[in-house]
Amino acid sequence: MTSLLAFALAAPTLSASEPYSLRLGWGIADKNDFGEILSGEGEFDTAKTHVLGIDAGYLLAENLWEKPIDLYLKGALYRFYENGYQKDFWEGVLYLKAYYNLDGWNNRMRLGVGEGFSYAYRVPVVEQNEALHKGSATSRFLNYLDVSIDIDIGRMFGGETYKDIYLGYALKHRSGIFGLINNVRKGGSNYDMIYLEMRF
Repeated sequence: MTSLLAFALAAPTLSASEPYSLRLGWGIADKNDFGEILSGEGEFDTAKTHVLGIDAGYLLAENLWEKPIDLYLKGALYRFYENGYQKDFWEGVLYLKAYYNLDGWNNRMRLGVGEGFSYAYRVPVVEQNEALHKGSATSRFLNYLDVSIDIDIGRMFGGETYKDIYLGYALKHRSGIFGLINNVRKGGSNYDMIYLEMRF
């Protein structure tokens, strides 16, 4: 990830007219593991905790490596709503995210993958439960992953005038990468999110 960031920062100055992004998302905790959710086996956690947050990005590179890939540096602030299990709290996130653009039928679909770091003021209750079940440590500071798919609904309903307004799904993930971060070998949390994102 560090080499990718260094490459992007060394790239020529952007000529893109819309170098910024803003995303508003809401999600609910999923009880299944990251891989299970990606394979279609998601199931809401019985704690029914959820998150609400805003995510801002800056376009570092457009058409990276002459491919339809846009690379962003992103920061996010999320509020965890713990459904009475503990006090609600904030999380800050900093990460890199790449979007692969699929254009067709006068529209655009994007597949996104992001990685970075998350710091939460408290350990989410779903992570506490997972750690207790699997005998793992917990931590407020963990690795962050963000996998998403979205479609340009602005272009779909308003043509080119309203393009770059995306409706999508994201999987928001915190983990210790099998013990590489703060000895969190198992556990973590996953949230199924819906969001609106715009470029400007």
